[in-house]
Amino acid sequence: MKRLLPLLLLLLLLTTAFAALAQTTPTTLSGTVRDANGHALPGVNVFLKTTFDGASTDTLGRFKFSTRQTGTLPLVVTLLGYQAQEQPVVLNGAAQRFALTLKAVRNQLGDVVITSGTFEASDTKRNTTFSARDVVTTAGASADVAGALNTMPGTTRNGEEGKLFVRGGGAGETRQYLDGVPLQSPYNAAVSGMPARGRFSPMLFKGMAFSTGGYSAEYGQALSAVVALTSEDLAPETQTGISLLSLGSLSLSHQHRYERASVAVTADYLNMRPYFGLVPQRMLTAYESVGGSVALRQKTGEMGMLKVYGAYTQQRIGARQPNAEWTGGQPVRLNSNNTYVNTTFRSALTRGWSVQTGVAATRDYQASGITTRQANSTDTQEQSMGELEQSVVGRLVLTNDSASAYWNLKLGLEGLVQRNELRFVAEPYRTIFGLNEQRVAGFAESDIAFSNKLVGRVGGRGEYSAVLGRWNAAPRLALAYQLNEKTQLSGAWGYFFQNPGNDLLLRAADPAALRFERAQHLQLTYLRSYASRTLRLEAYSKTYAQLVRYDLQGGVYDPQQWMPADPASYRSTGTGYARGVDMLWRDRKTVKNADYWVSYGFIDTRRQQRFDPELAVPTFAARHNLNVVGKYWVGKIHTQFGATYTYNSPRVYYNPNRPDSYHQDRLPSFQDFSLNASYLTKLWHNFTIVHVSCTNVLGRQNVFGYRYSATKDASGQYASTAVLPSAPRMVFVALLISINKKNPADTNTAPE
Repeated sequence: MKRLLPLLLLLLLLTTAFAALAQTTPTTLSGTVRDANGHALPGVNVFLKTTFDGASTDTLGRFKFSTRQTGTLPLVVTLLGYQAQEQPVVLNGAAQRFALTLKAVRNQLGDVVITSGTFEASDTKRNTTFSARDVVTTAGASADVAGALNTMPGTTRNGEEGKLFVRGGGAGETRQYLDGVPLQSPYNAAVSGMPARGRFSPMLFKGMAFSTGGYSAEYGQALSAVVALTSEDLAPETQTGISLLSLGSLSLSHQHRYERASVAVTADYLNMRPYFGLVPQRMLTAYESVGGSVALRQKTGEMGMLKVYGAYTQQRIGARQPNAEWTGGQPVRLNSNNTYVNTTFRSALTRGWSVQTGVAATRDYQASGITTRQANSTDTQEQSMGELEQSVVGRLVLTNDSASAYWNLKLGLEGLVQRNELRFVAEPYRTIFGLNEQRVAGFAESDIAFSNKLVGRVGGRGEYSAVLGRWNAAPRLALAYQLNEKTQLSGAWGYFFQNPGNDLLLRAADPAALRFERAQHLQLTYLRSYASRTLRLEAYSKTYAQLVRYDLQGGVYDPQQWMPADPASYRSTGTGYARGVDMLWRDRKTVKNADYWVSYGFIDTRRQQRFDPELAVPTFAARHNLNVVGKYWVGKIHTQFGATYTYNSPRVYYNPNRPDSYHQDRLPSFQDFSLNASYLTKLWHNFTIVHVSCTNVLGRQNVFGYRYSATKDASGQYASTAVLPSAPRMVFVALLISINKKNPADTNTAPE
């Protein structure tokens, strides 16, 4: 009994304590947090010291939470870039409301933005140089994201590809992200020699950031560049849209806005055969596509957003590819279908933490066929190839902007499961290649404020690839110093890794013998932005290592072979470099109603990869790249005019007739002058845009390369034929009608 007495006393004390706590009336604390100018501060961490009770402010700077604590405790208010604040609060069960003001400290991060290598186009950034509207209204871009970004410094326009080639890197070295989730198949299908378009309409995005180097540790699998696309949140209003293009395109769309949600549905059909009858084509004989998309948006809480986006596209392409052994070109066919689903969620958590997570699934299938014949024979044979890629990628990012007054913290995980299959049929031979990849990555990064003029970013990323059986570690650093209110200097350094291309991993005899391809970036940026004028100068150096090399079967490149490489010879011994200077000048102020920019890039680059026998200038890089883009709004006639001039200095190419002068022959320079105009009006009281566009107005004969025969002719030379655009110009007219638009249409303002 004596042993039980202490236990009974302890039980009595605990019961009394819990009863007292149950009878305690909770105290509700609420209020707002603003800066010295009266602006609301979201994401502020408000909590009671020594407790777990607290909340974060919403987009309007409001907070509210309850506590059962009693007595007097300090109320703590913290936000990165502002002085932490404490004040005693008496917790007596009575509701209390506060109007709190935070003062900026010497290390205010908002004054200095690390911009090295990045062209921001988000509404939340102070140094805006590019936007979704620019994509649609840039002459020559044909409303394609890659087409418009190709007018930015650091890029070389490759008319036969249509993709992004950045600072001496191939198209596969640029990674695109949609709402933070990597895109596995960002371009529509295209046959060789025909430019590909991006899968997504630019009007899907509210902002984009184009980074040509030195980018954040949250981005991986990109040796040269990153395009971060952010989709729209809730649709602004309920409306129906009809788009008609003279190319043979019909698009119907409807979006419905609810109080806290929206739904948008689109359906598209394109058949270019009637257009081919009006504008004869060198390459294309058929181009037909059908597709649609659904976008669901649901607001959660005060700051959360759930997004679901799904799209399907089916294409059929017929073409005649340039071939020295085929009069009029070699027949080729391509059928493809692509299914894509993306689901993302973002929300504020507690104590300054926020979460952004997402998962995306892609299924892309392409079936191509080509008619071939043996040398010195008229007998033909059909060869076919089917490529299937299926992948699921997920991402989780946690951010705390209130970790300290001097630094923030970002943590993330990323995972990928991917299956690739390649089937090649050339009767009586059939070959099947398969590739299974599981990849996991993690990163951590922090912005650190040393003063109100000096900010640094330190981060690191690690990845593991199952197909390679290897890890990598990529440290990254950046620094920005504000010279004055208008000007700052930024610098960045880091390592960037990427798996070898899937085409290489599929055919390699032993993929595990290969390594991650690697690039080291070093760059310095000068930025001056004031009164709608921006000047940006950037010098950079990029060093490549561990690029894949291989030997050719028979030792000579055979352009007719599907698989010219010896699978047993793959090795990660390739190297290279790229160094140069980029310049961008943009002016929205000097000329009223005008917006123009001039971009120039100089690059010195060489690399030895794949079957290169020596360090050589890659065929996709031009030494000098110039773009002049202008837009002018004429209010009296409700029309915006646009013009773009592009110049790329001659690119090199491989001429097998001069095997001792590898990549020494040069193409003519690439030049393109394009015009467009958008007229705003009303059709049956519905807001309407009539858009007219013409690329390569002067009809310049641009040459993208040469294709050589597989055997020598009687003179001992390989015959060649030029790779040319499908037509000298592309001319089209578009009619865009918005129906049931509640907000009145303004035909006196330049189109968005």
